Amino acid sequence: MLNMLRRPQVTAAMLAEGLAGLGLDGTQHAIVHASLRSFGQVEGGAVALLEELRRHTATLSAPAFTYATLLRSPTSSVYASFARDTRVSRDIGRVPQLMVEQADALRSFHPALSFVAIGKQARAIVEAQSLESPYGPIGALYDLDAVALLLGVDHSSNTTLHYGEYLAGVPLLTRYVPLGGNVVPTAFPNCSADFENIAPYVQGKQVTVGRAQLGAYRVRDLVDGVRTFLAAHPEGMLCTYPTCRCQEVRRLIRAEGLRPRTHSGLLGTSGLPELTSRVS
Repeated sequence: MLNMLRRPQVTAAMLAEGLAGLGLDGTQHAIVHASLRSFGQVEGGAVALLEELRRHTATLSAPAFTYATLLRSPTSSVYASFARDTRVSRDIGRVPQLMVEQADALRSFHPALSFVAIGKQARAIVEAQSLESPYGPIGALYDLDAVALLLGVDHSSNTTLHYGEYLAGVPLLTRYVPLGGNVVPTAFPNCSADFENIAPYVQGKQVTVGRAQLGAYRVRDLVDGVRTFLAAHPEGMLCTYPTCRCQEVRRLIRAEGLRPRTHSGLLGTSGLPELTSRVS
């Protein structure tokens, strides 16, 4: 009886069936956000999930953020620098960290808001980032007609929505990061705590695997949905926590309104292509 209780609840075959149910057949480009814990017990853990994700996509990408490098002022002391093998922040999840560890992965240059990508269009995705538009890789995914995968998480983990905010003209804050021996400014967004507000306005495919709800959304639908939503509700994706940076963004919106930006997508470049390299 005890051995039966310890048997894995989710197998690789179940993961494969679930991803196929989302429409993934190995030809799609995707960005993934996953909570391994949400599945229950997975046979093979994060390794098994990543293997199936790679088998079912042409390009797989994910945020690989490292918040320990983020600074609040240009005179801040630098306690943590960024390298290609810098560990992904724990709250981003195990799957992005495992992706960074893959020999064929590419990681973008941003010291705090990097992206990792593997596969056919990996380089195009990571090189679309800049300090002024750190979510530029989402713009590349937009042009690639990619899908955003939410595996056991909701829209509060959906990084794609930040690019919709960017295009809608939501004001960006300024933070600082160490880069090339200097402390440099970078754009930084509001939080995503209330991103689930967008849920009634976007549609995707849904399946259940183990205990987890899995969703797949076209990146274009998400980004365009955010733009439409914010045109009618400019503060609609900002949280209400009094001490959150969302309140600073809210004040800026009320003072200046939204100032829509131009989509650059695959035309975007970090301006620092030499900083994008193969992870080893």
